[in-house]
Amino acid sequence: MFYIYIIQLSSNQYPASLQTLPTTGARYFYFQCLAENCNFVTLSKYSGMHNISEQNFIQQLSIDCVIFGYEAKQLKVLVSTLNFNGDFLALPGGFVYQAEDIDDAASRILQERTGLSEIYLDQFYVFGKAARNSQHFMNELLSQNPDMQIQTKENQEQYDWFTKRFISIGYYALVDIKKVVPQKTELDKSISWLDINNIPTLIIDHNVIVEKALECLRQHLDEKLLAFNLLAETFTMKEVQQLYEAIFDKPFARNNFQKKILDLNVLERLEKKFTGAANKAPFLYRMKNLNRTDNPDLRIP
Repeated sequence: MFYIYIIQLSSNQYPASLQTLPTTGARYFYFQCLAENCNFVTLSKYSGMHNISEQNFIQQLSIDCVIFGYEAKQLKVLVSTLNFNGDFLALPGGFVYQAEDIDDAASRILQERTGLSEIYLDQFYVFGKAARNSQHFMNELLSQNPDMQIQTKENQEQYDWFTKRFISIGYYALVDIKKVVPQKTELDKSISWLDINNIPTLIIDHNVIVEKALECLRQHLDEKLLAFNLLAETFTMKEVQQLYEAIFDKPFARNNFQKKILDLNVLERLEKKFTGAANKAPFLYRMKNLNRTDNPDLRIP
């Protein structure tokens, strides 16, 4: 994840070019390099923050989140297009405060991006290669955004802070996509759901993070009963099969699949779903004696 900084000024001190920007949500911040006669502008989602490298974050540690949703027979991932010149796409993420639990930090980030406070969340991997850093991304971003020049010692400190080796803790979340209204921050030009099979190039190693999250989701799908977090409260067996086929990217034989799911012994069959003639209407199912939002085996509070 990428954040940058610097000095907070009142709205009447913004340059005219900055005053034209929308100001809903968190405040905007800017820094004019008067001594160098430059116009260095940066945005931050952290109100009241001055220098991010001086904030109470755990240094060189970040969280990156793969938020899975399901719609129209497609498994999807929530991806941000960053609000800078150039095509910079990223996963939602952020930093961890010194006094903040790791799971709490991930929950905070996910609530900011989805508007939901009770969703399935699982830590799945730690990305910690020695060469993992954002230097290439930062250099490319600066080259395409000439107004973000490194002109002062303080600017250089910010650049150095962001381009050090960062260890990222990966989380994936499973949401009912119909309940989610993706939330933009000042760093987002847009944020949208992309099909898992059509993810473009993301910044740093975020494509690798998505691939690893999908691998772990597949591994634990039945063990942790994960698939049902992506469906509505009630569903047909056909809808479950379509979801599994989207996750594994392959078809399943209908009879074998239905037996496999029923053998999990976690579903309760309800009345038939009316789609025409009564004898052709499929049965509805739901999780047996479970509410997905308060089952401790399926949710992180």
